[in-house]
Amino acid sequence: MLAVALLFCGMPQKAHAVSKEMIQLQTQVQQLLDMVQRLQSTLDTRFAVLQNLAQQTADQATQMSATVNTLQKKLDTQNESLNGKLDTSSGQVQSLNDSVDELKTRIAKLNKAIEDLQSQLQNIQQPPAGSMPGASAPASGQGGAPASAPAPQAPPLDQTYQAAVSDFNAAKYPLATSEFQDVIHYYPMDTLAGSSQFYLGEIAYRQKNYDDAIKAYNVVLEQFSGNAKAPAAQLHKGLALLANNKKEAGIHELRSLIQRYPQTPEASSARSKLNGMGVRVSAR
Repeated sequence: MLAVALLFCGMPQKAHAVSKEMIQLQTQVQQLLDMVQRLQSTLDTRFAVLQNLAQQTADQATQMSATVNTLQKKLDTQNESLNGKLDTSSGQVQSLNDSVDELKTRIAKLNKAIEDLQSQLQNIQQPPAGSMPGASAPASGQGGAPASAPAPQAPPLDQTYQAAVSDFNAAKYPLATSEFQDVIHYYPMDTLAGSSQFYLGEIAYRQKNYDDAIKAYNVVLEQFSGNAKAPAAQLHKGLALLANNKKEAGIHELRSLIQRYPQTPEASSARSKLNGMGVRVSAR
């Protein structure tokens, strides 16, 4: 009985101890839950701040992108306007050069006509001795020579020029040279005379006779500057100077061609040549 009494006396104390431990455990759990809630609240607050910052950054990026696009459009517009002005300016420069070239060609032709007229006047003022008054001309058929030989007849222009070009393409250079010289001699005022002069330069250039080629091209540029072959003559003159180890003169000639005839295929070839040499297209 005593043992049972002792057993019953000990049970409330054990139950009381278990209850106290449960209360402590519950308290700790509640503290943990409170900490978790505070941590969750802190995370939510920080996440909201990060979201706000991300949104602001995205908005700023969008604004910057729009600003960049606007600036790009303005730059493109300005570049197009500038290119248009440059094209117009280049066209005006080329038109002015063409007008000057045409005027120089007319002046050269006029000078040539004046020289021919002066030569004819001199012949009239100083007739040959056999035609002087009082001089008796030998009669025909009596063994005497005629007073003057008939002037040679001029060959047909177009046929002579086309034959010369054909012989040039066939590399018959001596024959082509003679035919081109006939065109220049008999038709010095015609446009084909300038083209024939250009081909004389081409013949010398192909034969690597660069000095004669340069001289022939100079005649084209000085006396036939309005001729359609003038840009090609200046391009090939520059190339002939380079081939003749006259680098500075060749570069100057190519730059002059680009400035004088900026919109021509020859100017494009000159730019490519200078770029290939590592030389600036325009002088500083």
